[in-house]
Amino acid sequence: MPGLRDQYAIVGIGATEFSRDSGRTTRALGVEAVRAAMLDAGLGAGDVDGMLSYHGNDSTSSPTIAGDLGIRLNFYMDCSGGGSSTEALIGLAMGAIEVGMCQTVVIFRAMNGYTEARIGGTGRQAPVFRGGSLDAAIHGMHSAGQSFAPSFMRHMYEYGTTSEQVAHVKVAHSKHASNNPRAFYPQRVTVEDVVNSRWITKPLHLLDCCVETDNGVAIIVTSADRARDLRHKPAYIMGVAGRVNKEQPGGYHWTRGPISRVAGHYAAPIVFGQAGVGPEDIEVTGSYDAFTFTTMLQLEAYGFCKEGEGGDYVSSGIIELGGARPNNTHGGHLCEGYTHGIGHVVESVRQLRGQADDYCPNWEQGEHTYDYSEHGCRQVRDVEITMNLGWASPPTGSALIMHN
Repeated sequence: MPGLRDQYAIVGIGATEFSRDSGRTTRALGVEAVRAAMLDAGLGAGDVDGMLSYHGNDSTSSPTIAGDLGIRLNFYMDCSGGGSSTEALIGLAMGAIEVGMCQTVVIFRAMNGYTEARIGGTGRQAPVFRGGSLDAAIHGMHSAGQSFAPSFMRHMYEYGTTSEQVAHVKVAHSKHASNNPRAFYPQRVTVEDVVNSRWITKPLHLLDCCVETDNGVAIIVTSADRARDLRHKPAYIMGVAGRVNKEQPGGYHWTRGPISRVAGHYAAPIVFGQAGVGPEDIEVTGSYDAFTFTTMLQLEAYGFCKEGEGGDYVSSGIIELGGARPNNTHGGHLCEGYTHGIGHVVESVRQLRGQADDYCPNWEQGEHTYDYSEHGCRQVRDVEITMNLGWASPPTGSALIMHN
């Protein structure tokens, strides 16, 4: 893999609006997002020959989306997976191109995550438990929050991490969302707002949890040689780690310690080794934020702070726009909308292009005020290297490092 550094790039990004009433199928959302990414890259139907997607029995297959757009596929794969899928599929796209199975790959996620199927199979659909979830369900772990809570609680027990510290993740992301015209929840919140919101499952309050939305999002991966001739500055891939797993006997992440250590601890040497950089070189992070705690645990696991110091790190101001290493500059899942991870990669590409779509009058031309007050700029000044931290669960994670 070290020999593939800078040999591949993300060249197109596309997304629908984030809503709670899309009024259309996941097929329509997927087609819209993929078409937007193709237009963004300046590619036609004949220029794309690979497609990857991920789902939880809640989406539309790649051949259907491709057929609607007049694309004939030489390679496709639809996998079942959660929030660590995007980075993993980027690595698979690179591999497929490298061995000659295709030349340009679209990766998409289309979901009616509010009006149809909620993550975890609860809410607007009857719960369906099978496989490992049968065992988790008897312990009351029906949802992601219930399943992840032991890792969060253990961190608080071991290191004295407080709800107030972790609430700063939501506060930071809400500030960023207030500068993002696409965000579903653009309102800024305070630490008090978070800790005074109702309990969902301890230690998670309502505002510690992401916002469920309907949306479609897509990215396009191709070789660096092809990327140079396309419409935008490429986001070059320096390193990728896909679905690295922490040992979990019987599938129970809470049975093997340290419980508060997540899979990023094991993914970090892989992705940093490929990229030839370390945490100190990363200027913007996109850490999966299904919950405030997932962001904190991952930033700690990848070495942005020492183990046990995640609470201090996220509450220090470093993750805010204007701080030393802003995180989720679009507002993330907590505020922009839940995209199962792919939206975080889209935001990294926008940052590397210098085209984060904020309220600056000439942002499309790369002109920014760097005024991060409400309804102001969200572009990070002179950013060169970004990192995405993907999460499926405490014992499974992926990562991606890019530069412009």
